[in-house]
Amino acid sequence: MKVAARHRASIEHTTPTSAQPAAGHATGSTARATRGSACGARGALMALAAFGALSLACSAHADELTGTLKKIHDDGVVVLGVREASIPFSYFDGQGTVGYSQTIALQIVDEIKKTLGMPQLKVHEITVTSSNRTPMLLNNQIDLECGSTTHTVERESVAAFSNSFFQYAVRMIARKSSGITDFQDLAGKTVVTTAGTSDERLLRRLNTDKHLNMRITSARDHLEAFGAVKDDRAVAFVMDEPIVYGFKSTDSRPDDFVVTGTPLGYEVYACMFRKGDEPFRNLVNGVIARGQTSGEAERLYRQWFTQPIPPHGINLNFPLSEQNRALFAHPNDRALD
Repeated sequence: MKVAARHRASIEHTTPTSAQPAAGHATGSTARATRGSACGARGALMALAAFGALSLACSAHADELTGTLKKIHDDGVVVLGVREASIPFSYFDGQGTVGYSQTIALQIVDEIKKTLGMPQLKVHEITVTSSNRTPMLLNNQIDLECGSTTHTVERESVAAFSNSFFQYAVRMIARKSSGITDFQDLAGKTVVTTAGTSDERLLRRLNTDKHLNMRITSARDHLEAFGAVKDDRAVAFVMDEPIVYGFKSTDSRPDDFVVTGTPLGYEVYACMFRKGDEPFRNLVNGVIARGQTSGEAERLYRQWFTQPIPPHGINLNFPLSEQNRALFAHPNDRALD
């Protein structure tokens, strides 16, 4: 599968040059000139010594780095896995990647820059899907993925997860005209979900446990899955509630669709990174926890879920739930399954 890549230009900072000192009097005595030359020489030596000490300090700091931070430092770039259509978490708005999760990812990038002392660190974005995000992480193709990835106990065997930044229910979107109101209405029908997601596992378990005889198809990504419902190739798309609300709200005919169904379960989103990397885990979790306990996370939530969002100014009208309010008050990295 060809993976699209997009580069976000690094923000460049121009440091103003220091003002030049005023020229001295041309008629100064030889003694003053000699003292001035000596002071200048000592100043140059002190500056050189300071530069050497700084270089040694930076070298020592670099030698202490491990894991993802060392990789980023040595490569001079941090690589983010981003999503194409996980509205409003991580999606392409026609100009770049934006969203609730993407904002958190960029806050983490800012902290990485501070920690490494690399304000000009480059950021490279690679579009990932639910199927390839984990292999790309394990193959060192991406360093961090903050999109719409569910933290599950099963996934902990291959990847590490940050503090949770969103809790949600698993539901479905269907055409209003279909008459579907709950999951038992899907018996014997074609239903779509996205390949490689925890929702796919939940849906297949439901099908087996309740003997619903659904024909389950797994789409490559969320956009393709919703397209199957729009084209009447499937009666419902089972997915995370905020994702299906996003598709309903941004569709040209939103009133044609309904988000429905008793929740199959509750799960959480988190950023994903490589296992066994405590320094990086601490950095990422520190950023998320500070945002949640300071009120920044709630402000960010309002921006992406209760106000008009790019590119078309649609408002999802998805108020902060009590579950998410509790999560923000008590940051943690626990899976809910």
